[in-house]
Amino acid sequence: MSSEQNTGKGSSLFVAIVFPLVLVISVCIYMFVFGNPKNFEGYSPEMTAEQLDEIVLKNHPIKDGIGHTFGLIHKGGFIVPILMTVVLLVIVFSVERFITIAKAKGKGGIDKFIISVRQSLAADRVEEAIATCDEQKGSVANVMRSGLEKYGTVLRDSSMDKETKINTVKQELEEATALELPMLSKNLVILSTCASISTLLGLIGTVLGMIRSFSALAAAGTPDATALSTGISEALINTALGIGGSCIAIIMYNYFSTRIDAITHGIDEAGFSVTQTLANHKA
Repeated sequence: MSSEQNTGKGSSLFVAIVFPLVLVISVCIYMFVFGNPKNFEGYSPEMTAEQLDEIVLKNHPIKDGIGHTFGLIHKGGFIVPILMTVVLLVIVFSVERFITIAKAKGKGGIDKFIISVRQSLAADRVEEAIATCDEQKGSVANVMRSGLEKYGTVLRDSSMDKETKINTVKQELEEATALELPMLSKNLVILSTCASISTLLGLIGTVLGMIRSFSALAAAGTPDATALSTGISEALINTALGIGGSCIAIIMYNYFSTRIDAITHGIDEAGFSVTQTLANHKA
């Protein structure tokens, strides 16, 4: 099995594990941290489990402190852990992409690396250029190394004319590039999806909260102030979480897209350097 297949399977397994794990973590935080009875008015250590559930369901958050914020978030309803899952997914895959793209960039600056390889090729030191690629590592170095190995092979092949040699090296560079680029953009679709659905989920929570609010107002007799405030809280909390999660996802997606574009440009420049050197080489 090739290293690319192993990497692809490992990445798929990572995704399959992360989604349910993050959901479980979000639900636990919602229930046991935000939904802690201590965050709500009327809490007493002597209360039974049924009484504690009752104050979490019906009472307002405490007036001050971090407990007030936690209790207020809990009032957002069942959409909150779903939105938290989206935000945590954005964080997890942002870290994963950051690590992957940092490895793809290599140990040193791409521009400095390409200049070093050009200098070696200009002096016909192909082996030195390959050694530079091994030291640099990363996607640009991998593509450059594949091109240099083919460059060294065709350079000694007297049966090929110069145009055939150039086309052969170009094909090798294209194949190497085709192997590297998918790994750079992998999982970015998750960030873009989170950016879209986070806002929509927040909107769903807002609509549900407003439905609860208007239902309280339409109830017979005196409107239920608790139900009314709970509905408004649900609407506002979900809106804030949805917009916040979407903003983070959009920022990270654009950041990684810019980093990938820079690496892609480096790959193109590296390929051009190899083919141009071969074209200018005197037989």
